[in-house]
Amino acid sequence: MLVAKNLELAGCYHQEPMSYPALLTWCEEQAELFGPYIADTGEYLEQAVSEGKKVVLEAQLGAMRDIDYGIFPYTSSSSTISAYGPIGAGIPGKSLDHVIGVLKAYSTCVGAGPFVAEHAMSDDWEEALRKAGGEYGAATGRPRRIGPFDAVASRYGLKCQNADKIALTKMDVLSSMKEIPVITGYKRDGVIVTDFDPMDELDSYTSVVEMLPGWKCDISGCRTYEELPENAKAYIRILEQLLNHEIQFISVGARRDQFLTKGAWL
Repeated sequence: MLVAKNLELAGCYHQEPMSYPALLTWCEEQAELFGPYIADTGEYLEQAVSEGKKVVLEAQLGAMRDIDYGIFPYTSSSSTISAYGPIGAGIPGKSLDHVIGVLKAYSTCVGAGPFVAEHAMSDDWEEALRKAGGEYGAATGRPRRIGPFDAVASRYGLKCQNADKIALTKMDVLSSMKEIPVITGYKRDGVIVTDFDPMDELDSYTSVVEMLPGWKCDISGCRTYEELPENAKAYIRILEQLLNHEIQFISVGARRDQFLTKGAWL
């Protein structure tokens, strides 16, 4: 293998080839550095659960990128559903006490595939929201696709994840808007639907948008739910009605102290 990789290093990257002794020494140094942190994570977590400790599993990507329940073929190669969390963590068979569904206060999408929320508003609206929210790829810097909060897609995602609590993030990004759009349904050929299926027809739908009054003030300094302006609270209440779920957590900024709780904690 080293012979083949050295040909690649020299031919493609114009780098000096590596010697076996030098590579072995480097690997031994790395093993000494990381060795103490390598363990059977399944056994480690199993022990923690048996001792009554709280274990938090954090997922990457959302329901729409799940290999089974997502918008195939625009998906990940694995499951992004909460039920798969214990399996991926090495503790299959363990049940989840709570599932927190994390939703932005507006919609974003990375990559190709149907995205009904896109172009529900003007290009200028999308660009202003993209800049306010810093919605650019972390690695590539590529602009993310933007749209209003999509209650139809969000309900489907919450159902797939079996979420019993909701965290609503980036509320502060909407603060400059006089009116805030929310997608309440999808429309095609004059017929309005409120269910996400069938996925293979999503490209043929347009958004049904309801405009809600904005709050037009900076909420990043709020530290309790009660401090939020009335229109911000009204926005949250309407989302709760559309989702048929209570929103327990709200973020008004990127810092840890910009995280508000509403209702009971875990």
